[in-house]
Amino acid sequence: MEGFQPGQILEYVVRVGATAALNVLLAALILVVGFVIAGLVKRKIRNASLRSERIDATLAGFFSSTAYYAILAIVLIAVLNRFGVETTSIVAALGALALAIGLALQGTLSNFAAGVMVILFRPYRIGDFVEIADATGSVKDITLFFTELNTVDNKQIIVPNGQAWGDVITNYSAYPTRRADFVFSVSYDDDIDKAQRVIREVFEADDRVLQDPPLFCEVSAHAGSSMDITVRAWVNSGDLWPVHFHMLKAIKIAFDENGIEIPYPHQVEIQKKAE
Repeated sequence: MEGFQPGQILEYVVRVGATAALNVLLAALILVVGFVIAGLVKRKIRNASLRSERIDATLAGFFSSTAYYAILAIVLIAVLNRFGVETTSIVAALGALALAIGLALQGTLSNFAAGVMVILFRPYRIGDFVEIADATGSVKDITLFFTELNTVDNKQIIVPNGQAWGDVITNYSAYPTRRADFVFSVSYDDDIDKAQRVIREVFEADDRVLQDPPLFCEVSAHAGSSMDITVRAWVNSGDLWPVHFHMLKAIKIAFDENGIEIPYPHQVEIQKKAE
């Protein structure tokens, strides 16, 4: 090694070694501090999210994990920069990669974004009976990508959140009470006031029928072979169908006991003799 003195070589090695050791030490310190900060931020975000009524555990985990890995990415770039690695090109490459992945998975990302909106704004919750994207059933699970429904005949329906959020959502469990609607037909030969009174007595005798709002029981139509009485009764949401099926039977029994006829369609046939 002509031109270099042993002392200079030693000095160079010591200087490079010291610089490398310092960079390794600083990189290790950055990593340790970065991991500590990332973990702390993750816990803070998760705890704060779980305290919010609008954010459930799924979304809380997503927000906290996103913040965690974002901080680690910044820490990794800082470590590479300590060793003289050109991070600008790495960031540009990662950006291009993210764009390519986003274009390839735009449908999936659309479901993901819609899932965030569903979980954040809560148009329905687990256990609610809903109609979404032409599918009806009880909500069994809500993820960031899809909503799982369980139908009344025990079938599983998976609805992508993009379709759920982009369509009309009917939540039958959103309110504590619902209105049960009925139409009962009586013969034109029967006493209409008596029929209304019998109907009212049957409904008012059932404790599941709420008094407020009051029961509606009025003649609604003069049909071809009957007079129709419309009844609107308010019940608790969970009692809607039990009350519906019970009343259909109870009114028939009450009509029979009071001599009120439930007519069937009549057809009058007129024959003309040829002259």
